[in-house]
Amino acid sequence: MNIFIWLWLGAIVLFGVAEVLTEGMVSIWFVAGSLAALIACMSGWSLGGLTPEATQVLVFAVVSALALAVTRPLVRRFMSRPHIPTNSDRVLGMTAKVTEAVDNQRASGAVYVDGKTWTARSVDGDLIPAGTQVKVQKIEGVKLLVQFSEKMEVAK
Repeated sequence: MNIFIWLWLGAIVLFGVAEVLTEGMVSIWFVAGSLAALIACMSGWSLGGLTPEATQVLVFAVVSALALAVTRPLVRRFMSRPHIPTNSDRVLGMTAKVTEAVDNQRASGAVYVDGKTWTARSVDGDLIPAGTQVKVQKIEGVKLLVQFSEKMEVAK
């Protein structure tokens, strides 16, 4: 039996296993190319003056590239998930009132914004006293990262 049959069968299995173990359609195109090369190998097909082995490698490369070019945009469209904002995203950029002094060193602080009290930390590590107005910059988990409103005006 031709050793190249085993080579292409091994490639199909290798790329198939790699596809199963990875998330995101990484090597499925090479499975298609290997399958086409296996068919070329089993049929003994040779292109022009090329050897059968060179023809198989060429078939593998062309079919893999074509499969990638044709299906990748479709796969990308179906695999990508649009960012769906949550209710918590709406507090970004809002002004909040510090209800408990924000002190990153002591891992303490709270702000009141949009009708809710949130755990807060300072973006730049400053101590922010209670009663201060701050702007919400980011959300990390269940904590808001805030900054003095005056600093925001000076930075602009």
